[in-house]
This record gives sequence, C-alpha cells and structure tokens, in this order.
Amino acid sequence: MSRMNAAMFWSSFAGKRIVLFLTLITTIYFAGVVCVVGAETMTTKPQLPKNKQTTLGLYVTAAQAYEKWKASPDKVTVIDVRTPEEYAFIGHPEMVWNIPLAFVTYQRKDGKTEHGVKMNDDFVNEVKKIAGPNDTLLLMCRSGDRSAMAVNQLAAAGFTNAYTITDGFEGDKVKDPDSVFYGKRMKNGWKNSVPWVYDIDPEKIILEEYTSKQAP
Repeated sequence: MSRMNAAMFWSSFAGKRIVLFLTLITTIYFAGVVCVVGAETMTTKPQLPKNKQTTLGLYVTAAQAYEKWKASPDKVTVIDVRTPEEYAFIGHPEMVWNIPLAFVTYQRKDGKTEHGVKMNDDFVNEVKKIAGPNDTLLLMCRSGDRSAMAVNQLAAAGFTNAYTITDGFEGDKVKDPDSVFYGKRMKNGWKNSVPWVYDIDPEKIILEEYTSKQAP
C-alpha cells in the first residue's frame, strides 16, 4: 500500500471512528434525557390505584404540592377535604382551606353512640366562593381517596386545574413488618414531608351545623 493510500485509509478510518463515537455519545445523551423525562413523568403522574385516579389526571405528592404552593402562594389554593375533626386534631397545612367532602354525624340511641357519614351537598358551592374554574387547586384528604372524589366533583362542575395530592396528609401505611412503624401512616404524606400546624383559622374552616343529635 502506497503512503498516499495508507494516509487516505487511516484518515477515512479515523473519520469513521469519530462519527461512530459522536453517534454513540448522542445516543447515550438522548437516552438519558428520555430516562429523566420518564422519571419526571412517573413522579408527577404515578401509577395509582383506581380509587386515587381522577378524570382530570392531575397529580402531585404532598412534597410537590408544598413546593408548588410556595412558588406561587397567591395563585395556588390548597383545600383540605377531610372532616373538621381530622383538620383540628390531626393537624393541617397552615395555608389550607378546610372544605369537607363529607361530615361525620353522631347520635345517642339506647345508651350507645352511633356515627355515620353525611356528604357535604354544598362542597362545590363552597369551593366556588374561594376559587374560579381555571384556578390552580391542590386537594388533600387523609391518603388520596376522598381528594380524588372531590376533584371529580369539581371537574364535573367545570373546574379544569384541580390536582389531587396522592399521599394526602397522613400518607400511606408502612408495609415493612420489621419496621417499628409497621401499619402506621408514616411512609409519605404532608405530615411526614413538609411543615404543618394544629392552629385553626376560623375563617378557613367549614363546620356543619347540627351534625349531632339525641335520638328519642
């Protein structure tokens, strides 16, 4: 092989190696981007049980909800749909509005206290008093079931930007049998992730009157 042919060969070979190297790097880069985007999607839209899914398909964790509110506190409204009892005695986010999806009712009968559930027929109307149909709403319950139901009610009423907080205030149960917290709701949730309080703002809590009665 002549010197000129050898030079052309190695030049061509080197060029091919460079092209191959750049192609490999580009492939790895975009594969990484896809993985990152995929991971982010899974974070914001996780695989959820059916009872935690909503018709709007907008999901955040408690930690993400707090960051979302903190970034735009004047544009994001956080709504706690738990009962007033849960709100007062278990704790709640400081900025939250307590608009229950349902109330607990009590009555005394034959010397025993019985309790039941009464749906809040004014739920959607109460939300309309503090937010518009296109406002960003973050709805929370104990662990993500009632908040999904609440979002579906709002969606049916024309709200378009209502998120459900998938792990709720108390979070999911710890499933590790070796953990001292086994069976306790300490896996995630607002209470285990970000700031909260017991203090009550009377202007932000909705109470149902006459939920208790004395049976004859």
